[in-house]
Amino acid sequence: MNTLETPQIEITVLMPCLNEAETIAACIEDALSAFAAANVVGEVLIADNGSSDGSQKIAEEMGARVLAIAERGYGSALIGGINAAKGKYILMGDADQSYDFKELPKFLEPLRNGAELVMGCRLPRGGGTIMPGAMPPLHRWLGNPVLSALGKIFFSSPADDFHCGLRAFNRESIVKLDLCTKGMEFASEMVVKATLSKLKIDQVPITLHPDGRTRAPHLRSWRDGWRHLRFMLLYSPDWLFILPGMLLFILGLIGFTILLPKPFTVGAITFDLSSLVVFSSATLIGVQILGFGILIKIYAINSGIWPGHERWMRFARGRSIDLGLLLGTLFLLFGLTVLFLAVADWRDAKFAALNYQESLRTTITAVTAIAFGLQTLFTSFAIAMVGMKK
Repeated sequence: MNTLETPQIEITVLMPCLNEAETIAACIEDALSAFAAANVVGEVLIADNGSSDGSQKIAEEMGARVLAIAERGYGSALIGGINAAKGKYILMGDADQSYDFKELPKFLEPLRNGAELVMGCRLPRGGGTIMPGAMPPLHRWLGNPVLSALGKIFFSSPADDFHCGLRAFNRESIVKLDLCTKGMEFASEMVVKATLSKLKIDQVPITLHPDGRTRAPHLRSWRDGWRHLRFMLLYSPDWLFILPGMLLFILGLIGFTILLPKPFTVGAITFDLSSLVVFSSATLIGVQILGFGILIKIYAINSGIWPGHERWMRFARGRSIDLGLLLGTLFLLFGLTVLFLAVADWRDAKFAALNYQESLRTTITAVTAIAFGLQTLFTSFAIAMVGMKK
């Protein structure tokens, strides 16, 4: 047949597969039925991750295209499948009968209307349905709601079900995101990067069914849940570094300011020099965490890991760095001056014991100012370096 006469594939149904012989035939049959019902030209692509139960042969006999993915992992299989897909759009879902591929038309409509990522939503708050026994209680009442809520807080994501495995997308738009995670956290990476890149995201309600396998699922609740959370934190330096650093710095500075002149008593409790040292440490640790956050954020933006946010690059390349250097120098000189005066007082006392309250307050002030000045100086230089144009 002439190539020009070959019908263009509009959508690829992509299924990652690792030993799904029990269910893969039914899933492929559902996908093919959906193509016929929607009158759409499509293909079923199985991204096989090393099955040893004959899943590949079953898939080929059902008319699917099988792609062998050597590198193990949910993300690895899907990345390989996305790169090899022939469709303009891709609908991905597990090959265990937990998702109904006959729901394809409800994903296809928003894609044709310009959506670049269409998330399925299993949760009732998004109109979805979870059939009895389809989702473990730990996932239903803790894992999915908490991680989805964090996704909304950290990234302002419109997805109600952050980790739904049935989702469809414009292949070209998702390839540009350069997805790279190999494990289950791939599901988070796609939504996070799509949100940060301001892709048009939509969602449709779906039904989650009990899977049809007799073996245990590949998913490991605590391990994979942690990998999702870790990924979201790494892509959210505001929440991991900047906000905690600012909070610790402000609380430490308030306590330091109150206790510097004299002890502070509340009822029968007196806060004195030990508490002053704790608040001084909190202030310095807060500054350090805040500096880490700024550095990581600028590095991520400059290297393309975190798209957008040009104002941060203007900050890294602008006069704000010079102001940081000036501020650090002033605090360093102030701290050294106070320390010099403290040593001079000690010398005048012929290096004998000094008044405990006065000498330690002076010394703590000097050391805190010196540490703050040095942190600000070196952090400002580091920000300027990581913010350089490549």
